[in-house]
Amino acid sequence: MSVEGEGAGASGLAKKLAPGAPKRLLAIDGGGIRALIAIEILAAIERHVAAPLGEYFDYVAGTSAGAIVASCIALGMSVERIKGFYLDAGPKMFVRARPWRRLYYKYASDPLARALKKTFSPEDGAAGPFTLGSPDLQTLLLLVMRNATTDSPWALSNNPRGRYNAPDRGDCNLRIPLWQLVRASAAAPTYFPPERVKVGSQEFLFVDGGVTPYNNPAFLLFLQATLEPYRLQWPTGPEKLLIVSVGTGTAAEAKANLLPRDLTLLHNARHVPSALIHAAMNEQDLLCRIFGCCRHGAPLDEEVGDLLWSAGHAGHGLPKLFSYLRYTADLSRDGLDGLGLPHLPAAGNLAIDSIRHMDDLQAIGQAASAQVIADHFAGFRGPG
Repeated sequence: MSVEGEGAGASGLAKKLAPGAPKRLLAIDGGGIRALIAIEILAAIERHVAAPLGEYFDYVAGTSAGAIVASCIALGMSVERIKGFYLDAGPKMFVRARPWRRLYYKYASDPLARALKKTFSPEDGAAGPFTLGSPDLQTLLLLVMRNATTDSPWALSNNPRGRYNAPDRGDCNLRIPLWQLVRASAAAPTYFPPERVKVGSQEFLFVDGGVTPYNNPAFLLFLQATLEPYRLQWPTGPEKLLIVSVGTGTAAEAKANLLPRDLTLLHNARHVPSALIHAAMNEQDLLCRIFGCCRHGAPLDEEVGDLLWSAGHAGHGLPKLFSYLRYTADLSRDGLDGLGLPHLPAAGNLAIDSIRHMDDLQAIGQAASAQVIADHFAGFRGPG
């Protein structure tokens, strides 16, 4: 898959860095094959802003599957092309590992690596794969992963002002192949093996960014764009900064008849990681709604509601630092019924490797994309 002719190159990135115009930020959650839900929502956004997303947005972030989509957007691909990639490559990504490997992970890494190398390389392949510092990236890009070697979240960006992106550093992050960082961000534990990445003279093992607090990277993206240490320091304010957060579908795994004896070691090993990911995603969303002027988002819970600005929640005792939109789908039985999809399976059957439900995931995304309306982007219309 080539991006020849679609990218704006270095001049495009320079335009994103230039001060003045309001800045637009896009964050995409992780979720494996459920990224098809996000892709349908992104298609609706592309229609409403009437521009390629890589042209419209100044800074794009993604975790895990969201890192794949965000990287494609940063390279100037249309949402239709990204969807085609997922429909074609999605089933090929989940190839069972050899039996003796399944003690460690379910799926082999080679098929996913091959798909990413092909996607994130020039069509002729003569110059080798794109790197994080490639001039073919037409927008700022932030990828979230977990460094298992150092036991810490890593958020790597092509921000040329970043401390670890200085070209005179031996460990300059901009030299790392893009496909490898995306593969690292999507290396979900128990699903895929970790990715070994050489950074300067050191090698690190990386796993999925979903096992950090940033499977939803929206608030992290805001911090990277505005805080002094990251050296962008974009101006804040509801009229100066728009953050659009796109999810891959969520649903709490409620168990009304759960008993104390059910909470075995096996049960906890299976359910605690996903519970922590779900809680962290909600926390990121809550932070965005508190510090931002929330223009759209489903209720978070029965106590705080949706915190929409239009609902009169204008204060919260804090200044509003950006405008905020949150789009996702409720995958619970009630949520799917509300989308007019009573015949589709609920969250329990829609795991991140549910390739047999790809058509269902597309249908959910198409129904959820009705949330997106042009008025949400008022004040942030065309590309700056």
